[in-house]
Amino acid sequence: MAIVDREARCGRQSPESDSAEVIEFPGAASSREPVSQRRGGTGCLGVALVCCGIAMLPWLLVLANSLPAADLVPHWSTAWVGLDALEALGLATTGLLLLRRDPRRCLTATATAVLLIVDFWFDVTTSTPGAELATAIAMGLGVELPMATLCTALAVRSLPHPAQRS
Repeated sequence: MAIVDREARCGRQSPESDSAEVIEFPGAASSREPVSQRRGGTGCLGVALVCCGIAMLPWLLVLANSLPAADLVPHWSTAWVGLDALEALGLATTGLLLLRRDPRRCLTATATAVLLIVDFWFDVTTSTPGAELATAIAMGLGVELPMATLCTALAVRSLPHPAQRS
């Protein structure tokens, strides 16, 4: 079985024989293709994801300096900053892979969606009742879950589809 980029095969003789099973990545294109010539608005989405990942960097500094240290959990702020750093890395990596039309974006999009859902879960379950819980729910419903949904949809759209057999 060979995994190939459909656009990379166009106009060239494929090294695989006609009887070989080929899995094509339908949306994949050469990383040399200019962003303006790519189909489906993936360039804008890729740039947006990279920007979201970068925009999280100042938030990491706020978290590192504002989360309280507790006797029971001595590395509390490190855990939260680490989780949000992984989310930022996941968003930026997914965006870059999307810009390059790299089919591996389905992997990073899936991992990022999971991280965002985990972040929402722990924000809600570790918040104290009142304003802190309301803020956690609002952030989750307004940012984390919509971003997780976007990443999940991107991951599903990015999955390779078996080539049509004639």
